[in-house]
Amino acid sequence: MNQLLAMRAFVRVVEAGSFNRAADQMGMPRSSLSKLVSDLEKHLGTQLIHRTTRTISVTSEGIQYFHQAERIISIVDAADGAVRGKKQRPGGHLRIDAPVSFAHSLLIPALPDFHLEYPDITVSLGINDRTVNIVGEAVDCAIRAGKLQDMTMIGRKLFDLEYVTCASPAYLEKWGEPKDPEDLKRNHMLVSYFFAASGKPEPLIFNAGRETQEIYGSQFAANEGDGVIHMILAGLGVGQQLRRFVQPQIDAGKMVPVLNRWKRPLLPFHLVYPPNRHQNARLQVFVNWMIEQFGSYSSTL
Repeated sequence: MNQLLAMRAFVRVVEAGSFNRAADQMGMPRSSLSKLVSDLEKHLGTQLIHRTTRTISVTSEGIQYFHQAERIISIVDAADGAVRGKKQRPGGHLRIDAPVSFAHSLLIPALPDFHLEYPDITVSLGINDRTVNIVGEAVDCAIRAGKLQDMTMIGRKLFDLEYVTCASPAYLEKWGEPKDPEDLKRNHMLVSYFFAASGKPEPLIFNAGRETQEIYGSQFAANEGDGVIHMILAGLGVGQQLRRFVQPQIDAGKMVPVLNRWKRPLLPFHLVYPPNRHQNARLQVFVNWMIEQFGSYSSTL
C-alpha cells in the first residue's frame, strides 16, 4: 500500500463528503479510491469512515487522523515544492461555512475572483446561520458574526457592519411610521431573528446617546438572515437587518429606513479556524484573500 496516496485519498473523501466526488477530483475510479481507504483502515486497525449507500460519516478516530494526515500532506507538498525550486501553486479542497446573508450578498459574488487567482482550489460552501462544529464537521474555516466565543480558535477580524431598522412601503402605508422605540413597541408589528439551537429570540436594539432600549415580542421571526429580510419585504412588520445586506432593496424603494436617530451597535465579523491548520497552504491563501478582499470595508457598508 502506498500510505501517502491512501492518506491523500482519505483526506479528499472527508473534504468532498463522498467517495464519488473525491474520485472525480482525484481522477481515479471510485473502486480504486475505496480500496485505498479500506487498506488504510486495515493498516491502522480502526474504522475511519462509516459508509452508507448515500452518505458517509467520519468516526472520532477518523477526525483525529484527518487532522494529522492533512498536516503531514501539507508538509510533504511544501518539501516537494522547495526541492523543485519553485513556488507551488496551492491546490486541493476547502470546506467553508458562512451565514446565509453573508454568503449570498458578499462571499459568493466574490468567489469568481478567488477562483481566477487560485484555479486549483475547489470550494464547498456551507450556508446557514447555525454555529457549526469546525473540528467535528471537518470545516476548514467559518465566517462568524458577533463577539468571538470560542477562544480555542484563531479569529481574524474582517469588518464591522451597521444595522438599519426598516419596513416595506406597504406596511408603512397601512400602519404609519413609528415615532420612537416606545411607539414601535406599543403600536406596530415586529419582525426579528431567533436562534435555531435554543429558540431564543433576538431583541430589536435601539441606542440614542446613553439610552438603550431592547424590544422583544415580535409577531414574526426567522432563524436565518434572508428569512428576516423576506418577512420585512412581505410587509409583516418592522425589523432590523445589516444595511449592507438590504441596501439594494432600500435603493429600489422596496424597503424604507425608519427610526434613523436610533442606532443598533455595529456587528463584527471574523474568519475563524483551528490553530493547527496554519500549515494548510490553501487555507492560508484563502484567509489572506478574505482579509485583502473584505478587511478594508467600512462600518457603513
